[in-house]
Amino acid sequence: MTAQPPHPPRVPLLQKDQVTPEAAVLYQQLLATRGVVPNMFKALAHVPDLALGITALLKPLMGEGALPAWYKELIATRVASLNQCEYCVSAHRHLALQRGATPQQVASYDAFETGPFTQKEKAGFRYASLLHASGHAIHDAAFHDLQAHFSPAEIVELTVLAAAFEMFARINSSLHIPVTPLPAD
Repeated sequence: MTAQPPHPPRVPLLQKDQVTPEAAVLYQQLLATRGVVPNMFKALAHVPDLALGITALLKPLMGEGALPAWYKELIATRVASLNQCEYCVSAHRHLALQRGATPQQVASYDAFETGPFTQKEKAGFRYASLLHASGHAIHDAAFHDLQAHFSPAEIVELTVLAAAFEMFARINSSLHIPVTPLPAD
């Protein structure tokens, strides 16, 4: 991915003293769990109910579930890369490492076919890559390949995950949300 020249954010990034009490609580939770309030949430805080709703979606979507959290972070990174969303790539590479991905896996999300992944993991990357083009790009052969490796619950989780990160990449890119500085480990 080529680095894009920096643009100022298209909406102000709200600080804790500029948000509603509900959004301030969200900021505290993000700071406690991530060590930083991501810039995307500082933009979303202009619509507190939306910021809280997206947080409610992300909790089950990105936590341990039918799929391991580290793998979800790498799927998010792959989709972000396809969308050229530097913000999302930076955040989810970092989170993938925190959640158990190896440095080799994190370095291989774009070259997943030759990377240190199982056949199942590769099938999930292929599926997310096809979904990037369109839901209609999921032809029967691709879906049968997916079914050979994934349970129905895993397929649903993978589909929602890949689709959600299409949306998040578009939010961050269109609003020129700057990359959130990574917290010191």
